[in-house]
Amino acid sequence: MGRIIAIDYGKKRTGLAVTDPLRIIATALDVIESPSLLNYLKSYFGKEQVDAVVIGLPKNLKNEENEMTSLVRSVASQIEKAFPGKPVHFLDERFTTAIAHQSMIASGMKKKDRRVKGNADKISATIILQDFLVSKK
Repeated sequence: MGRIIAIDYGKKRTGLAVTDPLRIIATALDVIESPSLLNYLKSYFGKEQVDAVVIGLPKNLKNEENEMTSLVRSVASQIEKAFPGKPVHFLDERFTTAIAHQSMIASGMKKKDRRVKGNADKISATIILQDFLVSKK
């Protein structure tokens, strides 16, 4: 059984999370510059068996799509073309950034570390992946 990788895509940075091979635990993986996402995935897929990709789909509070939604759909399409046979799933990512900030505070992370923007992106990707795993049980 292969891993599942989750993507919290942003215009500048992208947070990544991955499951263990048994798909039990979601763990923060990395934060990368968004333009290098496909190259990063090619490298990672070459080292690890990954069976599926989950991408956070941004929507507004009224469950309507916005400017970022079309950008994320475009990236998903690029991933599907670059990696045929790896299913790409979407998961509603509303509130993941707020939940990520709350979890950093609850875990006792220092204020200086909470200000590192990539930390919230990695945690958001982990939340997206954990929500996906729960929805599949």
